[in-house]
Amino acid sequence: MAEAVLIDLFGLKLNSQKNCHQTLLKTLNAVRYHHGAKAKFFCIMCCSNISCDHDNCELETGNGLSALLREFETVSNPSMAASLYIIKQKVDEKNLSSIKVIVPVHRKTLMKAFIDRLFTDVYNFEFEDLQMTLKGGLLKQSTEVNIITAQELEAIQNEIETYLRSLPALKGELTIITSPLIPDTFIHGFTTRTGGISYIPTLSSFNLFSSSKRRDPKAVVQENLRRLGKAAGFNANKFYQIKTDHANDVWIMGRKEPESYDGITTNQKGVTIAALGADCIPIVFADPVKKACGVAHSGWKGTLLGVAMATVNAMRAEYGCSLEDIIVVLGPSVGPCCFTLPRESAKAFHNLDPGCVRLFDSPNPCVDIRKATRILLERGGILPQNIQDQNQDLNLCTSCHPDKFFSHVRDGPNFGTQIGFISVRE
Repeated sequence: MAEAVLIDLFGLKLNSQKNCHQTLLKTLNAVRYHHGAKAKFFCIMCCSNISCDHDNCELETGNGLSALLREFETVSNPSMAASLYIIKQKVDEKNLSSIKVIVPVHRKTLMKAFIDRLFTDVYNFEFEDLQMTLKGGLLKQSTEVNIITAQELEAIQNEIETYLRSLPALKGELTIITSPLIPDTFIHGFTTRTGGISYIPTLSSFNLFSSSKRRDPKAVVQENLRRLGKAAGFNANKFYQIKTDHANDVWIMGRKEPESYDGITTNQKGVTIAALGADCIPIVFADPVKKACGVAHSGWKGTLLGVAMATVNAMRAEYGCSLEDIIVVLGPSVGPCCFTLPRESAKAFHNLDPGCVRLFDSPNPCVDIRKATRILLERGGILPQNIQDQNQDLNLCTSCHPDKFFSHVRDGPNFGTQIGFISVRE
């Protein structure tokens, strides 16, 4: 049984001049009867001009209808995108996932197209024909539309984008942390969690990653990214991010893209590359001489596997970069104050350098992945002065600062994501 029930009365017209209210009353009563035991949320979606074929017929009046309507939330907006997004917020507030959509048959395909763009696989949708619910065929007869044209899909996408662009930023202004080591040849930075439109508490507000396991759809993440591009000065349509595998594979742009990789390098102007982070380290690399750059995602596994130096070596091999010219900046990550590993896993960090581990004799020692990364970079030939891992904002522990950063350690599986990004300026 559904946890939430949505009745689509968007633009509803009834063909009975006498029984308009009775028909709607019968429908809502049927919905309450069939779903009242399990459903925790009932909602009517309509536009601002719900009407019947005759005058003097309004939704709020009618014999017994007004009282019943008080048991349903009504979302009225001329925009389908706005209506569904408002409903999504109400569903998310109650942490519901199973949704029954009662929709006129001719609007089912359209409804699915909007839902596909505004919801993720976290939600389970079931559709029911509104005419079947009425059992009287009092809705005007319509045939089901099975195909939406490319033009219609583009219109749907544009409506969603237009609505999301109108939403205010949440939790403060968009903030980008930059490094003085990287010259103006590059556009670069590290994001924080403020200034976006993501409203789920653990994703709020500048989440930059969507997946089937999270409630933030790609449309919301794309809007956050568009705002970042506008603020930083890069083209969000030429944006590429790592496909995390917690390993050390690197994609050299221009070559065949691997299925997964934790590093990217490029020398293409105007192309922005990014590494994700939410405790793991987003690392940015820049060579001002060869005008090449790279990013890497370095969690504890990737750190031990040498993903940082793998990215450096890819830049050397592909673009002829020299070790003494490469600048490396480590973005915000979890600190040893909050990150522990089982003693067997922590041994590898202790063997690298005892200073990377605190309380080594405990069952779960504290591990400093930032210190380990610097050690490996210096051993690989990167000049110590060309590595920035300490700065007022960059070295803040992501887990300790919920006002500034997302954190998997702190927030659990529904964590948000910040990024480190860089591009060669056009």
